[in-house]
This record gives sequence, structure tokens and C-alpha cells, in this order.
Amino acid sequence: MCASGPPGPRRPRKRVALFAGAYNHIADGVALTLNHLVDYLERQGIAARVFAPTGDDPALDHAGTLIPVPSVPLPGRSEYRCSLGLTSSVRAELEAFEPTLLQISTPDLLGFQALRFGRDANIPVAGTYHTHFASYLKYYHLDLLEPVVWRYLRHFYQRCDHVYVPTTTMREVLRDHGIEDGLRLWQRGIDVDRFNPGHRSASWRRQHGIDEDEVVVAFVSRLVWEKGLDTYAEVIERLERQDVPHRSLIVGDGPARDELEARLPNTTFTGFLRGETLSRAYASADVFLFPSDTETFGKVTLEAMASGLPTVCADAAGSRDLVAEGTTGFLCPPDDPDTFTDRVRRLVLDASRRKSMGTAAYDRAKDFARDRIHARLVQHYEELLEKTDVPEAHGEPRESSVRPNRPEG
Repeated sequence: MCASGPPGPRRPRKRVALFAGAYNHIADGVALTLNHLVDYLERQGIAARVFAPTGDDPALDHAGTLIPVPSVPLPGRSEYRCSLGLTSSVRAELEAFEPTLLQISTPDLLGFQALRFGRDANIPVAGTYHTHFASYLKYYHLDLLEPVVWRYLRHFYQRCDHVYVPTTTMREVLRDHGIEDGLRLWQRGIDVDRFNPGHRSASWRRQHGIDEDEVVVAFVSRLVWEKGLDTYAEVIERLERQDVPHRSLIVGDGPARDELEARLPNTTFTGFLRGETLSRAYASADVFLFPSDTETFGKVTLEAMASGLPTVCADAAGSRDLVAEGTTGFLCPPDDPDTFTDRVRRLVLDASRRKSMGTAAYDRAKDFARDRIHARLVQHYEELLEKTDVPEAHGEPRESSVRPNRPEG
């Protein structure tokens, strides 16, 4: 009988396979959030692999190891891509990684096949609710499909062991639609060194033709109509008609940019910014106006708050957990330009209120320091793994008690 060789190196107990619809080919909120998470996991010694579509000219230098998944451009929105699922080569990469936990960020074909893989292999599965899919339907005149969308989302998320939601409001939305089990809060974090009032720059303002005494009303996001662009434009047009002194600033790019530039000829458009330039743009503004009601978490709202700006946002899931009404900013009914205009006008004309609200917003944002938020997510991982006899060494058997009561898919 041959003697066995020395045991190989022990593998980390936490080996997280993440599945996403976007990771590096577009710099949207989901992709940035996942990149920050993977960076944190690797700094904590937690092994991670990301399975996601990519493109020929990625927008991000991604964190960690990305396993590209075959994909095609989304019809009508080519900046997004539809994955073609777990091909044999991708599945081989997944099996070689031997994940002890799966985290699925998009309930698309790739996500559904990853869910089935986890169930078949008795690996705990966490789904994350990044995108409020049903809220987008009205922008494409597809409201009649909402019951169908919720039926599929229930089918998907009821089969996950945990479902990570970014706000308490979104948790209640899911409960109202029959998704109740395993809900856990995973808020979005922020780098409070990168985003803070200290990045305010008079030279940046001068570079963009903005005098120091002018009040800048800013919007930061991808330029797609479902981000509340129509309401933002309506507010700026009303302020101009009412001769309220201000400057409007839009940071971002996207398919709506040309039409928006034609509608707002007096607005400064910077295009897509990142790094220190983005930090200066936030901090060099004075009021943040974000009417979007499609967010699951207002990442740009939090960045603006950390930069010391009072915020005027839609009273919707993405901002309700962040904005303290009347203290750090204002919450307005979605699609109500009258209220949005009134609240922005108040802030433009009252420097003292802008300052006090901006200070309160900055203090509030510090509660969302990124590493602290990610550490709470890892605690959720621990909760799942404690229910599962997860091996640390290669080849040890695994028995699961995680999913005995889940309905079969």
C-alpha cells in the first residue's frame, strides 16, 4: 500500500462564490458595491470568486478574481449584458473553487442556475436584493407585468437561505409581497475618508465656471430616466423661471444625456467622474437633489451626505433609511415637482439651514463606514455556516441542515 503524502494546505472555511449581472463592464451601483465587498473579504482572508459577464472595454479595474460568464448585450440597453448561465467551463471553475457559500446578486439565468447548483450541492445560498425590479416597469410602460415579476421574485428568493436587503423599508416591501424568510439587513457602506466635506474645492468650482457664492444644486447618477431625471429637470426649470439664484450640476453619463443637455442648457454636465475628482464634485456642491424612487439603497445619497450636503430625495425605499426629514434633508413624494421645488428653494435661499443640515448629514453618514457594514455581512455568513458542517480541508464530507424546510424548486 502506498503511503499517503503530507496533507495539503488547509483551505479557508469561508469560500464565497458571488454571482452578478454586472461586476466590471459597467460602473453602476451594484458593480461598485460588489467590488468593495470583494476587496474587504480578501483583506479579511476570506476566499472569493466572482462569476459575472464582462466586456471588451471594462469600466472598472475590478477587485479579486473574476470568472467571465458568456453574455450578450441587453436589447435596447447595450451597456447592460444578459448572462448565458453556467456553461460547462464556468461550472468547472465553480466546482474547482469548492465554495462553502454562494451569494447571488441578480435573479437572472446565471443566478437561477447558481441557486440550483447550491441546492443540489447542499451549499447555503444567500440572495441579495440590489435592484427594485418592479419599480422600473413604469418607465418602460410595462406596469401590467408587475404581478408576473413578483411571482418570479418570490419563486427565486423563497429558495434562498438568506435574503440580504439594503434598507428596513425594502425589507417590508419584500414581506408585503410574500418574501418573508431569511431576511437580513445589509446596508451599503461608504469610505468616509474619500467622501467628506474636506474635499470642497474653490478651484474645482472655478474650473467649471462656478463662483464661490453661487449655490450649486447637484445630481449624481447614471443618466437614465428611471433615476428621476424628469423631476430633476422640472425643478431646475422652475427655479430658473422663478429667478431663484442657483447653478445646476449633473455628474454622470448615460443614454439620456443628449436629451437632458438640450432641455437644461444652463446646466454643467461633467460626464462620468471617479476617484478624487468625484469626491471634489460632491463636496463642491451645496444641495443634493435626487428624485429617484427606483433605488433599493441610495448610495449616491449617502455619498452626498458624507460630503456635507443637505439632500432632497424621493420618499422611497432607497433614501428613507438615510435621510432624517427636516434634520439632514427633505423627503418628498415621488413625481411631485411642486414639493421638490419648494424644498430645494428653501435650501438655496437659506445658507444657515444648508450648513446645519449639511453638518447633520455628515454626522449621520459616519454611521455607515464601509468596513463596519461589511463586517456585519460576514456575521450573516457565519450564521449560515454555523448551520452547516463546512470543511476546512480539501475533500472532507459536508452535511447540511440549512435547507430542510425550503420548498423544492
